[in-house]
Amino acid sequence: MKAVYYEQFTQLPTLQTLPDPAPADRGVVIQVKATGLCRSDWHGWQGHDPDITLPHVPGHEFAGVVEAVGQEVSRWRPGDRVTLPFVCGCGSCPPCASGNHQVCDHQFQPGFTHWGSFAEYVAVDYADINLVRLPDDMAFETAASLGCRFSTSFRAVVDQGRVSAGQWVAVHGCGGVGLSAIMIANALGANVVAIDISDDKLALAYSLGATAAVNAAKTDDVVAAVVQLTHGGAHLSIDALGSSITSFNSVANLRKRGKHIQVGLMVGDNRHSAVPMAQVIANELEILGSHGMAAHRYPAMLAMIQAGKLHPEHLIGRTISLAEAAHELTRLGSSPETGVTIVNVF
Repeated sequence: MKAVYYEQFTQLPTLQTLPDPAPADRGVVIQVKATGLCRSDWHGWQGHDPDITLPHVPGHEFAGVVEAVGQEVSRWRPGDRVTLPFVCGCGSCPPCASGNHQVCDHQFQPGFTHWGSFAEYVAVDYADINLVRLPDDMAFETAASLGCRFSTSFRAVVDQGRVSAGQWVAVHGCGGVGLSAIMIANALGANVVAIDISDDKLALAYSLGATAAVNAAKTDDVVAAVVQLTHGGAHLSIDALGSSITSFNSVANLRKRGKHIQVGLMVGDNRHSAVPMAQVIANELEILGSHGMAAHRYPAMLAMIQAGKLHPEHLIGRTISLAEAAHELTRLGSSPETGVTIVNVF
């Protein structure tokens, strides 16, 4: 198979011909039809993820067709159109027993713990627990955009944030995660303030349902601006980027008893971010993380898409080839895309 491959962190990835994978007893091999290019892949290439063992094939949000199944797989057959969460649960540990596969003790993460989807084929374990059947009319490109950013945002807004109509939601960072959160919060009737340093991204945020926007590069006090726009602070605030500044601002711009959701990965120099803890105590604020979404929660998200309430396809900025992905991966740290980039030519 053709695959994007690197042998050292920060080394320029190359397109290589590698052996085709075989399914594990409980796993399947999927022919990849589309896969997203995500900032998390860049973090992995930088060496920020301790689960990656070199050499490596990145890529973790994808959709495709089942090519082969393991002998213990009962729910899936070759030809099935599928996607899956970027965190796959084992199905038997205590978190999985409680339905929280996204924090499985033995999680399988294509593109991190195992080789990923920047390839023609990818092997996935625990298939019966984690695969999600795609609607027949859903494009593979749209399905690929769900696996990390959109589903993580859905859980952050719906399950962790428990947003309700009329609330104010602040979203810090308008990349794929942030734009997804804006669309989902708007669909649920919330008023959304988008915060970013790019006017182009803020324009896209408005088109996806943002009520107001703050350009952090042109605003002296982002927290004060959000508090003013929300008439006292956000009920729910999401750091969709993952930096010390955006994380701090997201907590600080909450109203009393508000809720902060950390979605953006905090790595490198941002790993130990400051928190306005005095404000957390005095205002009884909540701080929660959100790490993917279990496969059993996908039907609720897919139902909203099928009903026309959510349009993840509107987040797709451009499509590229697998050969182009090797170079584009290295650019994500300094030149983040407006919208989601999808690989759909293999």
